[in-house]
Amino acid sequence: MLLKKTNVEHALKRAKIRASESGILAQIEHILNNHAANNKGPSVAEQQTEKRVNEFDFDQLETERIFHVEQIKEICIDYRLRFLDLKYFKGKLPKSALSRIRTLEKSHNTTLSELKIMAPSKLFKLADKDDPLLFVPIGNDYYYLIHKWGNDLHPLRKILVWPFKNLVNLTLIVFLASYLATLMLPHGLFTKSSGATEFLMVFFFMFKCLAAVVIFYGFALGKNFNPAIWNSKYFNV
Repeated sequence: MLLKKTNVEHALKRAKIRASESGILAQIEHILNNHAANNKGPSVAEQQTEKRVNEFDFDQLETERIFHVEQIKEICIDYRLRFLDLKYFKGKLPKSALSRIRTLEKSHNTTLSELKIMAPSKLFKLADKDDPLLFVPIGNDYYYLIHKWGNDLHPLRKILVWPFKNLVNLTLIVFLASYLATLMLPHGLFTKSSGATEFLMVFFFMFKCLAAVVIFYGFALGKNFNPAIWNSKYFNV
């Protein structure tokens, strides 16, 4: 039986449902209900220090397409994705995404800016066909999902990138791999006897070897853990 690929948009919506318990959805409703009352323009100092916020007719926005930055961060960390400005995206926006942008600009009588892309790191260097999502900020760390295109992620991606979420996960994987490698070694290969002490000696030897390879690979290629790269524009962060 083939595994079903991961749809990042659906994963985001599940994260949003989980967040409803902490009151984030109530915050979205608060923004939608009180947007009309907050018509006072920003001061000169605010205009100089804050990024331009896109002006929307909030009555026309689809609530299910509004996501908080913490929900986006959660999915990026789980699936080792990046959330960067559109200018860093090396692929080309499909006609469907451009059409969606024009439709939003026309219906809201505005020009969209500060667009962002959620996608695997490689899509910010090479064109590919994985699963990019196009967002636009609407203020207060909330983003509106404009369009999704391309293929879904590999069904095992979340499991495959799990070791890179933090140091504890990576250490646990190295520990388990060392244990399995020790079990597969023929008895008496390094020692004449095969007692518990000898097993531990070989195990620690395997652990040090695998840990050294992982550390060398990480430093040589400039790799880092998911929480450190999800919104970084640098390759070797």
